Amino acid sequence: MIFSRDIGIDLGTSTTLVADRKGNIIMKEPSVVAVDVKSKRVLATGDEAKGMIGRTPGSIVPVMPIRSGVIADFDMTSDMLRSFISRAGKNGIVTKTRVVISVPSGVTEVERRAVEDAVRSAGAQEVELIEAPMAAALGAGLPVYEATGSMIIDIGGGTCDVAVVSLGGIASVNSIRVGGESMDEAIVEYMKKEHSLLIGERTAEDIKIKIGSAAEYDGEAVMEIKGRSLEDGLPASAEISSADIRGVLSVPVNAIIGTVKQTLEVTLPELAADIMDRGVYLTGGASRLKGLKDRLESEIKIPVIVPESPEECVVKGTSVKLRRAK
Repeated sequence: MIFSRDIGIDLGTSTTLVADRKGNIIMKEPSVVAVDVKSKRVLATGDEAKGMIGRTPGSIVPVMPIRSGVIADFDMTSDMLRSFISRAGKNGIVTKTRVVISVPSGVTEVERRAVEDAVRSAGAQEVELIEAPMAAALGAGLPVYEATGSMIIDIGGGTCDVAVVSLGGIASVNSIRVGGESMDEAIVEYMKKEHSLLIGERTAEDIKIKIGSAAEYDGEAVMEIKGRSLEDGLPASAEISSADIRGVLSVPVNAIIGTVKQTLEVTLPELAADIMDRGVYLTGGASRLKGLKDRLESEIKIPVIVPESPEECVVKGTSVKLRRAK
C-alpha cells in the first residue's frame, strides 16, 4: 500500500505526543534519548530511555534534548523525532510524510528554524509550525476562527503560554519559561537546602504529583522522601508536608498567575468581555497541579475551565490544523 503519512507532534520539554490527522494519540513518550558516550550512538528513546535515568553505567547517558520548550541538542532531537515518526508509522510504502508541530509562542526565528530543520532531518517532506497556545485552543474545541475572544493558558514542562485568540490569529500573548520542570527543580533545591537530601528529578516529579498544590486542598498529607545525604553521602530520608511543597511551588505558580494578569491587562475590551462570558481555558500537563484552577479563579475573578485530558490539547490541535490544510 502506498500512502502519505500526516502526523501532528507536540514536541514537549518533558513529553512528546504524536497524533494522526483524525486526532487519535498514537504515541505519548518522554522526550528523552539514551546515548552511548563512547560511540555517540543512540541506544533508546522515549519510555525505554527514561527507564535508564539514574540506573545506567557511566558510558550510557540519558539526554533531554528539549529545554524550556526549545531544542538544546539538535542532533539528539533529530534522532528522537526520527524514532518517534518511524514508530508512529503504518505498514506500507510512505511516499510523503507531512508534519504539523507545535512551538512555544515566545521562541525566536532561529529556534523556529531549528525545530523545522530537526523535523525535516527526521524524514518529513512537509513541515508546518503552529504556536502552542493556538494548537491548545484548537484542541480544546474553542471557536478560534470566529470573531470572538478566547483565552488559553497552556502550561507544559518547560514553558507557560498565555494567549487570547480570535479570527484565527493571536490577539495578545505572553510566554515565560516556567512549567512543570521549574516546579520539579524547585523541589530538588528545597530538599538540598532544607533537608540536606539529594533527590532526582523523577522523585521531585512524584512529590509534585502526590502532594504538590497551588492552594490548600482536602486530604493534605505528609510524605517520606528517600535520597542521599549531602552530609555523609549515605542513603537518608526526610518527611515533608503538603504545606511545605505548596510554599516551594509558590514562586513558579505566582509567575504563571502574573503572566495571566499581564495578558488580561493588554487585551482589547471587546475580547475581554468575551473571555468573561466564556471563561479561561487551562491546558498542558502542569495544569493538573492540585488547586491551580481554584487559585487562578480567585486571582483573576473569571471562571477557569480544564478540558478533559488537558495535556493532549496541543497535539489534538495539530491534528485539527492538518485537517484544515487539506
